[in-house]
Amino acid sequence: MRVRRIGVCGTDLHAYCGRQPFFTYPRILGHELGVEVLAVGSDVTTVRPGDQCAVEPYLNCGGCIACRRGKPNCCRTLRVFGVHIDGGHRERIVVPANKLHASARLTLDQLALVETLGIGAHAVSRAGVEAGETVAVLGAGPIGLAVMQFAREAGARVIAVDVNPSRLDFVQARLGVDAVVNASSDEVGKRLADLTGGDLPTAVFDATGNVHSMNAAFAYNAPGGRLVLVGITRENVSFSDPELHRRELSVLASRNALSGDFPRIISLIEGRRIDTTPWITHRAALEDAPAHFDGWTRPETGAIKAMIEA
Repeated sequence: MRVRRIGVCGTDLHAYCGRQPFFTYPRILGHELGVEVLAVGSDVTTVRPGDQCAVEPYLNCGGCIACRRGKPNCCRTLRVFGVHIDGGHRERIVVPANKLHASARLTLDQLALVETLGIGAHAVSRAGVEAGETVAVLGAGPIGLAVMQFAREAGARVIAVDVNPSRLDFVQARLGVDAVVNASSDEVGKRLADLTGGDLPTAVFDATGNVHSMNAAFAYNAPGGRLVLVGITRENVSFSDPELHRRELSVLASRNALSGDFPRIISLIEGRRIDTTPWITHRAALEDAPAHFDGWTRPETGAIKAMIEA
């Protein structure tokens, strides 16, 4: 494949800062990819030269207990392109054909966003979000945005929580979330109670990767609710066991996405059920990307999603 677009996500930025727990260094980044197929093996029938594709960057073994039970995202020897092995910040790459998802209708920008959306789709599926319930999403970065998109697609009322006012303005104006909470000025638990008539959200997603946010999130669920930890931290997450039991909370981790999420997301974008237009706020050419990475890590630059063009 020729790499044409590379999305930059929180995983990449944390890796750049040396804080990503699944990385060994040095590492070539790049796992959110829009590519053009240049050549295929003689036995490949699913894609052909000239196809433009999203890349499913999760390389699983197919034989371990997780793979056999339909959870290849938890494969014992999982290698994620651009995380455990070198990724797409280069002109040419080779991946198994079954990890390519073609579309003749999506742009290269849209194809590069499919993997990010898959993280949100899988997290919402893990929680079993239903129409009519209220969910809170902590963190309005790209992964949080993806969770919000699919929670809304499921018919839920969505409350976004973040410390950055500009990001809250963005998700309310461009994604149409139902309410926002500024965690830098509001008492989050009280504000969530006020917005739900005292009930609190029935599902809470933490997409921050911040241990303090993750620890605090246990207090934001309604009794019988679900807490989904989408972000990752190097540190130990702690909680009050009596409070967990009193409310019989379900605590779920959500890792990556499943293969079936990719064609579903492509179909939703093609059908205009999901609009990726607002996402991309910054761009750079591949050769210029190193000069921009430091800026993208800083909130004051206003980066929601940076896209690298190759």
